[in-house]
This record gives sequence, C-alpha cells and structure tokens, in this order.
Amino acid sequence: MTIREKLYKIVFETDTKAGRNFDIFLLWIILSSVVLVMLDSVPSYHLQFKQIFISLEWILTIIFTLEYIIRIFISPKPIRYIFSFWGMVDLLSILPSFISLIVTGYHYLVIIRIFRLLRVFRVLKLARFTSETHVLMEALVASSYKISIFLTTVLTIVTFLGTIMYVVEGGEKGFTSIPQSIYWAIVTVTTVGYGDMVPNSVLGKFISSFAMIIGYAILAVPTGIVTMEMTKVSNKFKPCTNCNSKNDLNANYCSHCGTKFLE
Repeated sequence: MTIREKLYKIVFETDTKAGRNFDIFLLWIILSSVVLVMLDSVPSYHLQFKQIFISLEWILTIIFTLEYIIRIFISPKPIRYIFSFWGMVDLLSILPSFISLIVTGYHYLVIIRIFRLLRVFRVLKLARFTSETHVLMEALVASSYKISIFLTTVLTIVTFLGTIMYVVEGGEKGFTSIPQSIYWAIVTVTTVGYGDMVPNSVLGKFISSFAMIIGYAILAVPTGIVTMEMTKVSNKFKPCTNCNSKNDLNANYCSHCGTKFLE
C-alpha cells in the first residue's frame, strides 16, 4: 500500500484506528476554532486578548489549509471532492481568514467551520442518525415542488397586501413605497411584528388583522407538506430492531449491523 493510499484511509475513512483518531482530533480542532471566534467577538475579550486570538486563529487556519490541500492530493478524483458539499465547506472554512487580510472583519465568517462538526455522525458511526438524516433529506427533495408553489403563493399574497397598504396608508405614515410596504407585509404575515411600521387608519388596521390571521394558517402549510413526505419516505424502509437504522424493504439483513430480519 502506497503512502497516498494510507493517507486516504486515515483522512477519508474511519474503519481504522488511525482514521478514527484523526477525525476525532479534527472535530476537537473545529470546535476549538468555533469557540475561539465566539470569544473574539466579545468586546472585552477582543481588547484584552486580541493578539492571542489572531495567533491562534492563524495556527488553526494553517492546519485546516494543509488538511484541505492533503485531501485534494490524496483524493482519487480531486475535482469531484473540490466541488462536493464537504469540499466546499472545507474551502469556505479557510477563505475568511485570507480575505480578512484585505478586508477587515470577515474572519468572523470562519464560523462556517461549525458545519464540519456534522462529520461526527460519520466518525461515531451513528447509523440511526445518519439514516434519519437521509429520510429528512429525501422528504425535503420530494416536497420541494410543493413548497416552491407554496412560497410563490405567499410571495403573491404579501405583494398584494403590501400594495394595498401603500395605497391605504400612504407615504406620510411610513409606507413610502411598494417594496417598503411588502417588507411590512412579510413581517406581519410571518407574525414577527417588529413594530417599525404601524398602520393608523381603520382600514389599515383591518388589513393588518387579516394578514396576521392568514399568517398563522400559512406557517402550518410547509410543516404539513414535509411531515407528509417524511411519512411516505419512512414507509419505504424496514427498521432494524437492533440499531434502529432503516433498510430497504426487500433486505434480509441490516446493512449497518448485520442483524437478520425475521420473516
């Protein structure tokens, strides 16, 4: 086995002790980096430990950069890795530090490294959580068409309500334009209610009340769509009584723990 193949098993796989230890070490480094960014955003800590934070952040950035380069080098298909989800996350986790050399303040965006903590499901082989993630993702994909229609409907409603409020209230009461009024409609329909724009007329308050009422109904729709699709997806799999992972309905053995299914 070549050095490249050995490194591949350590970096990309967790079947060996070295690979598992590498990923666990990496997870702790990622967690440390996220905590460091959070502490650096506290004004008192930033003033007192600024140089320490900068030094530690660059040490971690160099580690992540070397890891990213190694992953590209040992990957059988480097281009495929670079443009994969994990490849993009790995790249975006180091870019903010280099961008901050040109534009200050962007180093806080390294918080994206927190997404790399999702590798914990692969590292610890939490088959149950991995399968549940698969179910959720499949349900989201299956419901994407329905949700897109729903969002288009909502966009139509808030555009209509915003235009009506612009006509009813007028610019002197805060509704200075249709886009500004649409912003108010979105805030009202989603029941956020910032209170920065408030209708004063009786008709405007009536429209606001109507928008709030339909907002509660609107918020329940995507939840129902995704729940229905998750139920459909879950019914396509056979649960394992030993590890709770989901398997194909025609499977005779669990693909995760090897338990035989009873006929």
